[in-house]
Amino acid sequence: MDNTDNRRMKELPADSRPYERCMRLGPEALSDEELLSIIIRTGSRGLNSLETARRVLALSYPNDGILGLSHLSLQDLTGVEGIGTVKGIQLLCIGELSRRISKRYAISRIRTIDLPEEVVNYYMEDMRLMEQEQLFAMFLDMKHRLIKDMQISKGTVSMAVISPREVFIEALRCRATGVILVHNHPSGDPTPSRQDCLMTERMREAGSLLGIQLLDHVVIGDHAYCSFKREGRL
Repeated sequence: MDNTDNRRMKELPADSRPYERCMRLGPEALSDEELLSIIIRTGSRGLNSLETARRVLALSYPNDGILGLSHLSLQDLTGVEGIGTVKGIQLLCIGELSRRISKRYAISRIRTIDLPEEVVNYYMEDMRLMEQEQLFAMFLDMKHRLIKDMQISKGTVSMAVISPREVFIEALRCRATGVILVHNHPSGDPTPSRQDCLMTERMREAGSLLGIQLLDHVVIGDHAYCSFKREGRL
């Protein structure tokens, strides 16, 4: 820490300083801003690292905490006083690590994918704040275990853009017997559009001809989702 930041941190009671709290209680006892302040290390003139961390977290989507860093850009971060390019990149990496850990944890708990909630837990953090529509396909074996997933398209999800061919070529390649489609609505409202319904029916028919079942199509909004299977659309 520079001298100014060091002095300002020392002005805090000992039991309120992130380093001391971490040493005494362990990292699990620290708040998001305290954890982040230890990573940031130094603040700027007039702001200590704890106050700088608080300003960084204020940029995140409400209640997202450190995981919200994965939705921020380098420009967002360097707009905070005390955050330069190097620190900004470090924070971006922390956000990406938190996103990957969250996703890995979600998939590690899934033995078979039988419920739309399992699909949502796997994709929600990646997709709920995307600014463009993206379509993913999950390829499953006979026991509904995930073989792989992949992005199919980025942009408008419509019949004009999405072809069953590319989805089912990959399904055949990895010997999948079932496919789940997943895409997001940047508006935050997961209600399927007419194009969503037409594309889903087209995929279902193509899969039926090949003996590969379209198990579900899940549309993800902001902390909300719609499952075609659950709503009886498949």
